Parts: sequence; structure tokens; C-alpha cells
Amino acid sequence: MMSESTVKKGIALQLYTVRDPAKKDLAGTLKRAKEIGFDYVQWSGMPDLPAAEIRAHLDAAGLKAIAGHYGVEAFEKDFEGSVQYWKTIGALDVAPGGMMSDCRDSLEAWLRGAARLDALGARLRGVGMRLSYHNHAFEFETFPEDPRAKLDILYESTSPENLFAEIDTAWVQVGGADPAEYLRKYSGRCPVIHVKDLAKETLGGRPIFTPLGKGVLAWDEILAAAEEANVEWYVYEQDTHAGDPLENARISYEFLKQSL
Repeated sequence: MMSESTVKKGIALQLYTVRDPAKKDLAGTLKRAKEIGFDYVQWSGMPDLPAAEIRAHLDAAGLKAIAGHYGVEAFEKDFEGSVQYWKTIGALDVAPGGMMSDCRDSLEAWLRGAARLDALGARLRGVGMRLSYHNHAFEFETFPEDPRAKLDILYESTSPENLFAEIDTAWVQVGGADPAEYLRKYSGRCPVIHVKDLAKETLGGRPIFTPLGKGVLAWDEILAAAEEANVEWYVYEQDTHAGDPLENARISYEFLKQSL
């Protein structure tokens, strides 16, 4: 189904991870990612450039985009243009970074959001693309009238063919759930996941992120569950850094290379 997005099971870099060095030197940052060992990236958090220019930067660095983050509203406003944008870049897996802001405040609004995602996913499936949903921690909260986690309501209200689960391991854990359990729960629905680690400590109640293998997540269990769930792409992401983001990317790439 996914001619360019499913080249092989593999490791990718979520470019949001290296957004700060990329703001200063996009070409140099992409080149360094390739030198570290990454062949594939998820395009997100980068400078706002035309699709052809993005593709040229990736081609020059020897990288391929396998996924991207993009707002639902942009697809709803200009579906054909948005599809062409991502196909030019080469990324056929796309995901919003969370539920639309006007669909969060109540169960009724959340279900409206689920319906919009389901409809968009069906349209994207028709043009050879896949839509996923990227979770944070708030999706593990509940609405007063429904005991289910908001994330479960979303996936139970949408077709597995129309909306996939871009499980973010660290945010699942911050939300009080078990990342391995969620991967098993949505087995076959998680082609692209974010592998992200956490420190034991927090800073002012906010999570502290670490390179992979340097935090508290149970990677043996998580990666075994991911394999069982038929995950295609293990996308390293780190929201914030102590130290150099590109060095953290190198540490995390080596961890994944040795662990998968």
C-alpha cells in the first residue's frame, strides 16, 4: 500500500528533536543526522519551506522523509494541495500533533474531532497515504460521563483503516499508562511510533527527557511489544535536551541500532 513510506522496518529521526541547530544551519544539521547513521526522518518542527525545497535539502543530505506532522485544518482547507505537498517531500504517513483545539473541551466535542479524523483518514487512504494520531499525556484523562481514557475513546470511535496510532512512549508513561500495554492493545495499528525516554526526576512538575536508554522506560518490554505490534518505524524524538541535541541523537541512534 505505502510504496515510499514502507521501504523497510527501520529507525528514523523526528527532526523536531534537532529544531534548534536546524534553525541556524538546516543543511549542516541534516548532514550531521546522516553522518550519525540516520537514513530516514520525520519532517516536523523545521523551517517553513516549499515542498520542493524541503525535498532538495533531504536529497542533498541523502535522507528520506517517511512521515510528517501536519494539522488537520490544513488538509480540510486544501486537501489536494496538502497531499501534493507531502507527496513532493516523499512522506506518505502524516499525523497531527494532537486533537484539534476546538474538539477538546467535552466528550461531544471529542467525538466530533474523532469523526473529522476518521473522515480525513479515509480520504488520505484513497490517495495512498496514512493518517495517524500523536498522543501526549492529556489523552489519558477522562471525561466525567465516560470512564475510558480519551485516547481509547478516539481509537474506538474511528476505523483502524482510517486512523493509526502514533504511540509516543514517554507521553504514555507521563499519562500514567504502560507504553508496552498500549502497543499491544493497538497491535497492527501502529506503523509509526515515537520512541522517547524520561528521567526519573521532573522539573517543576514537567517531564525531563533523556537520550534513549538513559531514562526509566522499560525498553526491553516496550521494544518486544512493538515487534509484536508490527511497528514499521521507530522514530526517535526528544522534546528538550540537556546538552547537544545532535549528540543525544547519536546516543539514541546507537541505542536503537543495538536494541532492534
